[in-house]
Amino acid sequence: MSGEDGEDDEFADAFDAGSGDGGDDRADEDDEFADAFDSGGDGGGFGGEGGEDFGFGGGGEPDPSEFGFGGGGGGGGSDEFADEDLDSDIPRIEFGVEGLDEMVQGGIPERSLLVTIGGAGTGKTTFGLQFLQHGIENGQKGAYITLEESYDRVVQSAGEKGWPFQAHVDNGDLAVVDLDPIEMANSLSSIRNELPQLVEEFGADRLVLDSVSLLEMMYDDQATRRTEIYDFAKALKNAGVTTFLTSEADQDNAFASRHGIIEYLTDGVVVLRYVRPEDFRETRLAVEIQKIRDANHSRETKPYEITNSGISVYRQANIF
Repeated sequence: MSGEDGEDDEFADAFDAGSGDGGDDRADEDDEFADAFDSGGDGGGFGGEGGEDFGFGGGGEPDPSEFGFGGGGGGGGSDEFADEDLDSDIPRIEFGVEGLDEMVQGGIPERSLLVTIGGAGTGKTTFGLQFLQHGIENGQKGAYITLEESYDRVVQSAGEKGWPFQAHVDNGDLAVVDLDPIEMANSLSSIRNELPQLVEEFGADRLVLDSVSLLEMMYDDQATRRTEIYDFAKALKNAGVTTFLTSEADQDNAFASRHGIIEYLTDGVVVLRYVRPEDFRETRLAVEIQKIRDANHSRETKPYEITNSGISVYRQANIF
Protein backbone atom coordinates (compact mmCIF):
# COMPACT_ATOMS: atom_id res chain seq x y z
CA MET A 1 0.00 0.00 0.00
CA SER A 2 1.03 3.64 -0.36
CA GLY A 3 1.08 6.68 1.89
CA GLU A 4 -2.60 6.08 2.63
CA ASP A 5 -1.71 3.13 4.87
CA GLY A 6 -2.80 4.93 8.02
CA GLU A 7 -6.23 5.77 6.63
CA ASP A 8 -6.68 2.29 5.19
CA ASP A 9 -5.73 0.67 8.50
CA GLU A 10 -8.20 2.90 10.30
CA PHE A 11 -11.02 1.73 8.04
CA ALA A 12 -9.94 -1.91 8.37
CA ASP A 13 -9.77 -1.61 12.16
CA ALA A 14 -13.26 -0.14 12.21
CA PHE A 15 -14.58 -3.07 10.20
CA ASP A 16 -12.76 -5.58 12.41
CA ALA A 17 -14.12 -4.00 15.56
CA GLY A 18 -17.62 -3.94 14.17
CA SER A 19 -17.68 -7.53 12.95
CA GLY A 20 -17.62 -9.13 16.39
CA ASP A 21 -15.30 -11.94 15.35
CA GLY A 22 -12.00 -10.23 14.73
CA GLY A 23 -12.43 -10.22 10.95
CA ASP A 24 -8.82 -11.22 10.30
CA ASP A 25 -9.67 -13.52 7.40
CA ARG A 26 -11.67 -10.81 5.70
CA ALA A 27 -9.47 -7.77 6.30
CA ASP A 28 -8.47 -7.45 2.63
CA GLU A 29 -12.06 -7.48 1.40
CA ASP A 30 -13.14 -5.00 4.06
CA ASP A 31 -10.19 -2.73 3.22
CA GLU A 32 -11.18 -2.58 -0.44
CA PHE A 33 -14.83 -1.87 0.33
CA ALA A 34 -13.88 0.99 2.65
CA ASP A 35 -11.18 2.28 0.30
CA ALA A 36 -13.69 2.63 -2.53
CA PHE A 37 -15.74 5.04 -0.46
CA ASP A 38 -12.66 6.79 0.91
CA SER A 39 -11.25 7.46 -2.55
CA GLY A 40 -14.51 8.47 -4.17
CA GLY A 41 -14.77 5.07 -5.80
CA ASP A 42 -12.17 3.57 -8.08
CA GLY A 43 -13.69 0.20 -8.58
CA GLY A 44 -13.16 -1.54 -5.28
CA GLY A 45 -12.50 -5.16 -6.18
CA PHE A 46 -13.96 -6.90 -3.08
CA GLY A 47 -14.35 -6.59 -5.41
CA GLY A 48 -42.57 -14.11 -5.86
CA GLU A 49 -46.06 -13.53 -5.14
CA GLY A 50 -45.02 -15.61 -2.19
CA GLY A 51 -43.69 -14.22 1.04
CA GLU A 52 -46.98 -13.37 2.66
CA ASP A 53 -45.94 -15.00 5.93
CA PHE A 54 -42.30 -14.83 6.90
CA GLY A 55 -42.74 -15.14 10.62
CA PHE A 56 -41.46 -11.66 11.34
CA GLY A 57 -41.78 -10.61 14.95
CA GLY A 58 -41.75 -13.80 17.01
CA GLY A 59 -39.36 -16.39 18.40
CA GLY A 60 -36.26 -14.26 18.11
CA GLU A 61 -37.09 -13.10 14.57
CA PRO A 62 -36.59 -9.40 13.68
CA ASP A 63 -39.24 -6.96 14.85
CA PRO A 64 -41.29 -5.77 11.85
CA SER A 65 -42.36 -2.62 13.66
CA GLU A 66 -38.90 -1.20 13.00
CA PHE A 67 -39.87 -1.00 9.33
CA GLY A 68 -43.43 0.15 9.90
CA PHE A 69 -45.08 -3.17 9.01
CA GLY A 70 -48.79 -3.28 9.54
CA GLY A 71 -49.52 0.39 9.10
CA GLY A 72 -50.76 1.91 5.86
CA GLY A 73 -47.64 0.92 3.99
CA GLY A 74 -48.86 1.99 0.59
CA GLY A 75 -48.70 5.68 1.32
CA GLY A 76 -52.33 6.30 0.38
CA GLY A 77 -51.82 6.71 -3.36
CA SER A 78 -54.67 6.76 -5.83
CA ASP A 79 -55.32 7.64 -9.44
CA GLU A 80 -56.39 11.11 -8.36
CA PHE A 81 -54.11 13.04 -6.04
CA ALA A 82 -55.42 14.54 -2.83
CA ASP A 83 -55.51 18.31 -2.64
CA GLU A 84 -52.59 18.45 -0.25
CA ASP A 85 -49.34 16.57 0.27
CA LEU A 86 -48.94 14.03 3.03
CA ASP A 87 -46.57 15.15 5.77
CA SER A 88 -45.56 18.18 3.75
CA ASP A 89 -42.80 19.11 6.19
CA ILE A 90 -40.77 16.01 5.27
CA PRO A 91 -37.84 16.87 2.95
CA ARG A 92 -38.43 15.25 -0.43
CA ILE A 93 -36.47 14.42 -3.56
CA GLU A 94 -37.19 13.25 -7.11
CA PHE A 95 -36.40 10.02 -8.92
CA GLY A 96 -35.06 12.03 -11.82
CA VAL A 97 -37.29 10.20 -14.32
CA GLU A 98 -39.52 12.37 -16.48
CA GLY A 99 -43.14 11.37 -16.10
CA LEU A 100 -42.55 9.17 -13.08
CA ASP A 101 -41.81 12.10 -10.79
CA GLU A 102 -45.16 13.60 -11.78
CA MET A 103 -46.80 10.43 -10.44
CA VAL A 104 -45.56 11.21 -6.92
CA GLN A 105 -47.11 14.35 -5.52
CA GLY A 106 -44.51 16.40 -3.69
CA GLY A 107 -41.71 13.88 -4.20
CA ILE A 108 -40.16 10.95 -2.36
CA PRO A 109 -39.39 11.41 1.34
CA GLU A 110 -35.65 11.70 1.87
CA ARG A 111 -33.92 8.71 3.48
CA SER A 112 -36.51 6.31 2.10
CA LEU A 113 -35.53 2.74 1.23
CA LEU A 114 -36.81 2.03 -2.28
CA VAL A 115 -36.80 -1.04 -4.51
CA THR A 116 -37.45 -1.39 -8.21
CA ILE A 117 -38.65 -4.86 -9.23
CA GLY A 118 -38.46 -6.03 -12.83
CA GLY A 119 -37.46 -8.75 -15.23
CA ALA A 120 -34.40 -8.80 -17.47
CA GLY A 121 -34.25 -5.87 -19.87
CA THR A 122 -36.82 -3.69 -18.11
CA GLY A 123 -34.26 -0.99 -17.26
CA LYS A 124 -33.62 -1.52 -13.56
CA THR A 125 -29.91 -0.70 -13.80
CA THR A 126 -30.57 2.31 -16.03
CA PHE A 127 -33.12 3.53 -13.48
CA GLY A 128 -30.54 3.30 -10.70
CA LEU A 129 -27.88 5.14 -12.70
CA GLN A 130 -30.39 7.84 -13.63
CA PHE A 131 -31.42 8.21 -9.99
CA LEU A 132 -27.79 8.95 -9.03
CA GLN A 133 -27.15 11.23 -12.00
CA HIS A 134 -30.16 13.37 -11.11
CA GLY A 135 -28.95 13.72 -7.55
CA ILE A 136 -25.44 14.74 -8.58
CA GLU A 137 -26.85 17.27 -11.05
CA ASN A 138 -28.68 18.81 -8.10
CA GLY A 139 -25.68 19.11 -5.80
CA GLN A 140 -25.90 15.75 -4.05
CA LYS A 141 -23.32 12.99 -3.75
CA GLY A 142 -23.95 9.35 -4.54
CA ALA A 143 -22.63 5.83 -4.10
CA TYR A 144 -23.22 2.94 -6.50
CA ILE A 145 -22.64 -0.63 -5.29
CA THR A 146 -22.86 -3.26 -8.00
CA LEU A 147 -22.87 -7.03 -7.57
CA GLU A 148 -23.36 -7.63 -11.30
CA GLU A 149 -20.96 -5.46 -13.29
CA SER A 150 -17.37 -4.28 -13.14
CA TYR A 151 -16.47 -0.71 -12.32
CA ASP A 152 -15.51 -0.05 -15.95
CA ARG A 153 -18.78 -1.46 -17.23
CA VAL A 154 -20.82 0.73 -14.87
CA VAL A 155 -18.96 3.85 -16.00
CA GLN A 156 -19.34 2.81 -19.63
CA SER A 157 -23.08 2.15 -19.29
CA ALA A 158 -23.60 5.55 -17.70
CA GLY A 159 -21.49 7.21 -20.39
CA GLU A 160 -23.66 5.70 -23.11
CA LYS A 161 -26.56 7.67 -21.64
CA GLY A 162 -24.53 10.86 -21.47
CA TRP A 163 -23.88 10.64 -17.74
CA PRO A 164 -20.18 11.34 -16.93
CA PHE A 165 -19.71 8.95 -14.03
CA GLN A 166 -15.92 8.92 -14.30
CA ALA A 167 -15.87 12.70 -13.97
CA HIS A 168 -18.20 12.45 -10.99
CA VAL A 169 -15.79 9.98 -9.37
CA ASP A 170 -12.80 12.20 -10.13
CA ASN A 171 -14.62 15.18 -8.62
CA GLY A 172 -15.42 13.26 -5.44
CA ASP A 173 -19.17 13.34 -6.04
CA LEU A 174 -19.59 9.61 -6.67
CA ALA A 175 -18.25 6.31 -5.35
CA VAL A 176 -18.59 3.23 -7.57
CA VAL A 177 -17.91 -0.05 -5.79
CA ASP A 178 -17.98 -3.40 -7.58
CA LEU A 179 -18.37 -6.36 -5.23
CA ASP A 180 -18.38 -10.10 -5.68
CA PRO A 181 -21.73 -11.30 -4.25
CA ILE A 182 -20.16 -14.34 -2.56
CA GLU A 183 -17.53 -12.25 -0.81
CA MET A 184 -20.13 -9.67 0.12
CA ALA A 185 -22.31 -12.36 1.68
CA ASN A 186 -19.31 -13.70 3.61
CA SER A 187 -18.47 -10.21 4.91
CA LEU A 188 -22.02 -8.93 5.23
CA SER A 189 -21.83 -8.54 9.00
CA SER A 190 -18.83 -6.21 8.71
CA ILE A 191 -20.36 -4.26 5.85
CA ARG A 192 -23.68 -3.97 7.65
CA ASN A 193 -22.03 -2.61 10.78
CA GLU A 194 -19.82 -0.06 9.06
CA LEU A 195 -21.88 1.04 6.05
CA PRO A 196 -23.57 3.94 7.88
CA GLN A 197 -20.18 5.29 8.94
CA LEU A 198 -18.68 4.93 5.46
CA VAL A 199 -21.66 6.64 3.83
CA GLU A 200 -21.53 9.47 6.35
CA GLU A 201 -17.79 10.00 5.89
CA PHE A 202 -18.15 10.04 2.11
CA GLY A 203 -21.14 12.38 2.43
CA ALA A 204 -23.47 10.39 0.18
CA ASP A 205 -27.06 11.54 -0.18
CA ARG A 206 -28.13 8.72 -2.51
CA LEU A 207 -27.10 5.07 -2.54
CA VAL A 208 -27.85 2.41 -5.17
CA LEU A 209 -27.38 -1.36 -4.77
CA ASP A 210 -27.70 -3.40 -7.97
CA SER A 211 -28.96 -5.98 -7.27
CA VAL A 212 -30.29 -7.31 -3.98
CA SER A 213 -31.39 -10.50 -5.76
CA LEU A 214 -27.80 -11.69 -6.17
CA LEU A 215 -27.20 -11.15 -2.48
CA GLU A 216 -30.35 -13.12 -1.62
CA MET A 217 -29.17 -16.00 -3.80
CA MET A 218 -26.10 -16.47 -1.62
CA TYR A 219 -28.23 -18.01 1.15
CA ASP A 220 -29.69 -21.47 0.60
CA ASP A 221 -31.66 -21.51 3.84
CA GLN A 222 -34.76 -19.33 3.65
CA ALA A 223 -34.73 -18.41 7.34
CA THR A 224 -31.09 -17.29 7.08
CA ARG A 225 -31.83 -15.38 3.89
CA ARG A 226 -34.77 -13.62 5.51
CA THR A 227 -32.81 -12.61 8.60
CA GLU A 228 -29.71 -11.47 6.70
CA ILE A 229 -31.68 -9.38 4.22
CA TYR A 230 -33.78 -7.91 7.03
CA ASP A 231 -30.67 -6.89 8.96
CA PHE A 232 -29.05 -5.50 5.82
CA ALA A 233 -32.16 -3.46 4.98
CA LYS A 234 -32.16 -2.10 8.51
CA ALA A 235 -28.50 -1.06 8.11
CA LEU A 236 -29.37 0.73 4.87
CA LYS A 237 -32.12 2.67 6.62
CA ASN A 238 -29.71 3.56 9.40
CA ALA A 239 -27.22 4.88 6.84
CA GLY A 240 -29.23 8.10 6.60
CA VAL A 241 -29.41 8.24 2.80
CA THR A 242 -32.10 7.67 0.21
CA THR A 243 -31.38 4.12 -0.94
CA PHE A 244 -32.44 2.58 -4.24
CA LEU A 245 -32.31 -1.22 -4.63
CA THR A 246 -32.94 -3.27 -7.75
CA SER A 247 -34.49 -6.72 -7.62
CA GLU A 248 -35.32 -9.40 -10.16
CA ALA A 249 -39.02 -10.19 -10.46
CA ASP A 250 -40.46 -13.57 -9.61
CA GLN A 251 -40.76 -15.78 -12.69
CA ASP A 252 -44.48 -16.33 -12.13
CA ASN A 253 -45.44 -12.92 -10.79
CA ALA A 254 -44.05 -9.71 -12.28
CA PHE A 255 -45.28 -7.75 -9.25
CA ALA A 256 -43.21 -9.68 -6.68
CA SER A 257 -39.47 -9.98 -6.12
CA ARG A 258 -37.71 -13.28 -6.76
CA HIS A 259 -37.67 -14.29 -3.09
CA GLY A 260 -40.67 -12.28 -1.93
CA ILE A 261 -38.80 -10.55 0.89
CA ILE A 262 -37.43 -7.15 -0.01
CA GLU A 263 -40.74 -5.50 -0.94
CA TYR A 264 -41.91 -5.97 2.65
CA LEU A 265 -38.84 -4.22 4.04
CA THR A 266 -38.86 -1.10 1.90
CA ASP A 267 -40.69 2.21 2.02
CA GLY A 268 -41.30 2.29 -1.71
CA VAL A 269 -41.82 -0.25 -4.49
CA VAL A 270 -41.75 0.51 -8.22
CA VAL A 271 -42.53 -2.30 -10.68
CA LEU A 272 -41.16 -2.38 -14.23
CA ARG A 273 -42.68 -5.04 -16.47
CA TYR A 274 -43.55 -6.16 -19.96
CA VAL A 275 -47.13 -5.91 -21.21
CA ARG A 276 -48.37 -7.72 -24.32
CA PRO A 277 -51.65 -6.40 -25.76
CA GLU A 278 -54.36 -8.86 -26.71
CA ASP A 279 -53.66 -8.34 -30.41
CA PHE A 280 -49.99 -9.33 -29.81
CA ARG A 281 -48.81 -6.50 -32.03
CA GLU A 282 -46.09 -5.17 -29.78
CA THR A 283 -44.73 -5.89 -26.33
CA ARG A 284 -44.54 -2.68 -24.32
CA LEU A 285 -42.85 -1.63 -21.12
CA ALA A 286 -45.04 -0.49 -18.24
CA VAL A 287 -44.32 1.06 -14.84
CA GLU A 288 -46.43 1.39 -11.75
CA ILE A 289 -45.82 2.51 -8.20
CA GLN A 290 -47.00 -0.09 -5.70
CA LYS A 291 -46.25 1.99 -2.63
CA ILE A 292 -44.31 4.96 -1.33
CA ARG A 293 -44.70 5.49 2.38
CA ASP A 294 -45.65 9.05 3.40
CA ALA A 295 -46.33 10.07 -0.19
CA ASN A 296 -49.44 10.58 -2.27
CA HIS A 297 -48.91 8.73 -5.55
CA SER A 298 -50.76 7.56 -8.61
CA ARG A 299 -51.51 3.85 -8.92
CA GLU A 300 -52.00 4.01 -12.66
CA THR A 301 -49.94 1.81 -14.97
CA LYS A 302 -48.07 3.91 -17.50
CA PRO A 303 -45.94 3.08 -20.55
CA TYR A 304 -42.28 4.01 -20.60
CA GLU A 305 -39.30 3.78 -22.92
CA ILE A 306 -35.57 3.29 -22.46
CA THR A 307 -33.86 5.79 -24.75
CA ASN A 308 -30.33 7.01 -25.37
CA SER A 309 -30.83 9.53 -22.58
CA GLY A 310 -32.42 7.22 -20.00
CA ILE A 311 -35.92 6.22 -18.96
CA SER A 312 -38.93 8.35 -19.84
CA VAL A 313 -42.48 7.66 -18.63
CA TYR A 314 -45.46 8.74 -20.72
CA ARG A 315 -47.57 10.19 -17.95
CA GLN A 316 -50.45 11.24 -20.21
CA ALA A 317 -50.65 7.95 -22.11
CA ASN A 318 -52.40 4.72 -21.23
CA ILE A 319 -50.83 1.30 -21.53
CA PHE A 320 -53.82 -0.18 -23.36
